Amino acid sequence: MSSFVAYLSCARCGRALDHRVPQGLCPCGGPLLGDYDLDAVASAVPKADLPARVPTMWRYRELLPVEDAGSVVSLGEGFTPLLPMPALGERIGLPDLWVKDEGLNPTGTFKARGAACGVSRARELGIRHVALPTAGNAGGAWACYGAAAGLDVHVAMPAAAPSANRAECELFGADVTLVDGLISEAGRVIDRQCREEGWFDVSTMKEPYRVEGKKTLGLEIAEQLGWMAPDAIIYPAGGGVGVIGIWLAMRQLRQMGWLENDAPRLIITQSAGCAPLIRAFEQGSEESEPWRDGQTIAHGLRVHKAFADFLVLRAVRETGGTALAVTDDDIRESIRSFGQAGIGACPEGAATLAAAEALRERGDLSSRDRVVLINTGSALKYPDALGAD
Repeated sequence: MSSFVAYLSCARCGRALDHRVPQGLCPCGGPLLGDYDLDAVASAVPKADLPARVPTMWRYRELLPVEDAGSVVSLGEGFTPLLPMPALGERIGLPDLWVKDEGLNPTGTFKARGAACGVSRARELGIRHVALPTAGNAGGAWACYGAAAGLDVHVAMPAAAPSANRAECELFGADVTLVDGLISEAGRVIDRQCREEGWFDVSTMKEPYRVEGKKTLGLEIAEQLGWMAPDAIIYPAGGGVGVIGIWLAMRQLRQMGWLENDAPRLIITQSAGCAPLIRAFEQGSEESEPWRDGQTIAHGLRVHKAFADFLVLRAVRETGGTALAVTDDDIRESIRSFGQAGIGACPEGAATLAAAEALRERGDLSSRDRVVLINTGSALKYPDALGAD
């Protein structure tokens, strides 16, 4: 295995830091991102060789931060199907509609990507205890991969999080703390425990490697479309790590000369019951203001303020994208529409279909656009949203 990671750089102040030792946030408080020798990657890796590689996210090993192959903890995550949905697309005026179905990952969500990369890198750096707040799925994924790696995982989650997510964390042996309130309150619990116990904080964007795993979403979409980016990608943003990762992936592919066209417009959607990023985008703000008393059936979107919100908004604006909130009723209807098309979408993923329909109606998307929706997880993890007993 050969990683071409060169160093870490702060997304706020630009400071370069050593990737060979454990790093959390920059001293200025900004999130760190991996920097790679992309010219060396382009010289060392012919695109034509990729189809023969393992069909997981680790096929892009040169663009991932794990340097020792023996440190990789993989359960088969990534290289999920990118499915054409012509009938569903025709119904909403987008005949070239596609769905990236992340519900087929281990633990049933795209969170497996970030957990696989973050846990692998933590093990490589000698970290034994990791801790994070979660609305549910991230905790389950980190618990699962932590168990596979032999790490101790400590999770704090809202008491109102789906019971299936709590059970999943406990199944994989995580130490679970329930808190009243949203994920922000869980974050404060983890921050205190990390300081008191010396645990490594792997909260969203507070370590550099979760986003590297999510980056493979963008790499896969480009490869699966023959290195032709779609016109637009619609992503349900809670913490927004996935859209940041896709943005980084497309930038890297462009720099290496692997992308045959322009990068896609990145579009984010949230629930109208908790939409701080949408409000910030509409107001022209660089960062969001905390959303009070967020309520939505899409638990992964109940994030009152994303830690790296400025990067999410930068990704959307730099690519000419936009942002749109949808109602919970829209989400429920889109779950049913996806189901009738053979896709078991989670509420967060279903929000992208509702957004696509609304964006087509208001003219942000045209009938000629190739549009990819990111279904971030399996409907089966949300029996309440399905109306199941």
